[in-house]
Amino acid sequence: MERRVVIIGAGISGLVACKYVIEFGFNPIVFEVDDGVGGLWRHTMESTKLQNNKQMFQFMDFPWPPSVKEDNPSHKQVLDYVNSYAEHFSLIPYIRFNSKVIDIDYVGGESSEEMKSWELWGGNGRPFCSKGTWHIAVQHTKNLSIEVHEAEFVVLCIGKYSGFPNIPEFPPGKGPEVFNGKVMHSMDYSNLDNDTAAELVKGKRVTIIGSLKSGLDLAAECANVNGMKHPCTIIQRTAHWFLPDFNFWGIIAGFLYFNRFAELLVHKPGESFLLGLVATLLSPLRWGISRLVETTLKWKLPLKKYGMVPNHSFLEDLSTCLFGVYPDNFFDKLKEGSILIKESQSFGFCKEGVIIDGEAKPLESDIVFFATGYKGDQKIKNIFKSPVFQKYIIGHATSTVPLYRQIIHPRIPQLAIIGYAEGPSNIFASEMKSLWLAHFLDGNIELPSIREMEKDVKLWEDNLKLYGGRIPTPKRGLVQLK
Repeated sequence: MERRVVIIGAGISGLVACKYVIEFGFNPIVFEVDDGVGGLWRHTMESTKLQNNKQMFQFMDFPWPPSVKEDNPSHKQVLDYVNSYAEHFSLIPYIRFNSKVIDIDYVGGESSEEMKSWELWGGNGRPFCSKGTWHIAVQHTKNLSIEVHEAEFVVLCIGKYSGFPNIPEFPPGKGPEVFNGKVMHSMDYSNLDNDTAAELVKGKRVTIIGSLKSGLDLAAECANVNGMKHPCTIIQRTAHWFLPDFNFWGIIAGFLYFNRFAELLVHKPGESFLLGLVATLLSPLRWGISRLVETTLKWKLPLKKYGMVPNHSFLEDLSTCLFGVYPDNFFDKLKEGSILIKESQSFGFCKEGVIIDGEAKPLESDIVFFATGYKGDQKIKNIFKSPVFQKYIIGHATSTVPLYRQIIHPRIPQLAIIGYAEGPSNIFASEMKSLWLAHFLDGNIELPSIREMEKDVKLWEDNLKLYGGRIPTPKRGLVQLK
C-alpha cells in the first residue's frame, strides 16, 4: 500500500515535519499558500524581533550562523535562518508554493457512526488505514485553478496566529459601526509593506486594544512614525510580564526555567510518587525563582511608574506563553510620551473614538487597532469539510483543541497537527513532535485506546490550568479586553 503524506504549511513546523518524514523514507508533498517558506515570519511588523534568546530558538542540527550576533535577532534574520534551513536540508523540491488548501475531506472510510464506536484510533490504532484516504482540495493562488490530491496521511502545520483574527463582539450601538474612524486588526497591519504601514498611521491618533506582543510592537512602530506629536495609546486590561533583552546575572532568563532540573519543580500527569513528592518539596524554590525574576524586573524597569506591574506571578505567564520581549527603546518612548498606556477592564466605541473605564470623555482616535489575538481553533476547524470533524475541533468543553501529545486528535484518523500547541521555544517543540510523528508513521510507536488518549488530554489540560491561572469574568455593557 502506498503511504502518501501531505503536509499543509511551510512555516517552521511544516519544514521540520517535512525533514523528519523524509528521513524515515516518506516522500511528502508540502502545500504552501505563500511563494516562500517561513510562515508567520514572512508577515510581521518591521520592529518585530525574536521573543526568545536565539540559543533557545534554534534547530537541533542547524545552529545560528556566527554572523548573527544579537541575542534576539530581527524578524528578517529569523526568516533568513529558516530559509537557510530549508535549503541546507534540500526541502524546497518537496514544497508546492502558491498553493492554498481550501479544505480536506476524509473519504472511503467507515461512516461517522461506525467511527464513533472505534476503540482504537482509526479503528486499528495505526497511522494508515486500508479504507480511508484524505482528499485535499488545493487552489493555485495565481491562476485560481483547483486540484484535488489524495493522501493516506495529512499533517496540519498551519499555526494559530494568522488567518482568523479574534474580533470582539459588541452590544448594539457600542461597536465599530458607530465610529467615524478606521478599525483594523494587527494582522492587517502586519501584512502591509513597511512604507504603506508607515503612511497608514502617519499623523493619525492611534489607539491599540490589547497589550501583548503584537500590541506593544504596533505601538512602537506608531511611535517611531509620529513621535510625541500624535501619541499612540495602548488600552490594557491585564498587565503581563515581559522580558528586556538583558540577561539575569549573566544567565539567559529562559534557562532559569528550561533545564532538566526545572522539570522537577512542577507536577505532571502520570508522575510517580517520588517525582510528585520532589515537586511538592521543591515548590518553595519554584515560587522563589518566580519572585526573583519579578523582583529583578521591577527593580530594573519602571513598571510601577507606568502601571505595568502584573497582579499574577511570572510563572503563570510563562506557563501560558503570555510573555515576550519589549520592543527596542520601549520605555524611552513611554518616558517621552509618544506611547501612552491606559488601564481599562472593558471598552466600547462611540463616534469620536473609544469609551473606556474611568474616563469622562471618549479617547479620540483616527485609527483603532485590535491586538486581540487569533482564533486558532476556528482556523483548524474550517479546513475540515466534514461537520463531524469540525465539531470534534470546536465543541469540546475547553477552549483548546484536544490533542494527544499535542499532536493527535483521538477522534480524527490519519491526521496529525504540529505547531498548534504553543511553547516558549516553538522550534524545539515542533522538532520533538515531528520526530515522534515520524516514528509513529514508521510503525515504531503504538497509540493507546481512544478513551485513554482522551483521559490523558484532560489530565494535561487540568495541569495547564493549575499553573496558568484564570481569566476574569467579563463585565456587562462594554466588551472585555483580552
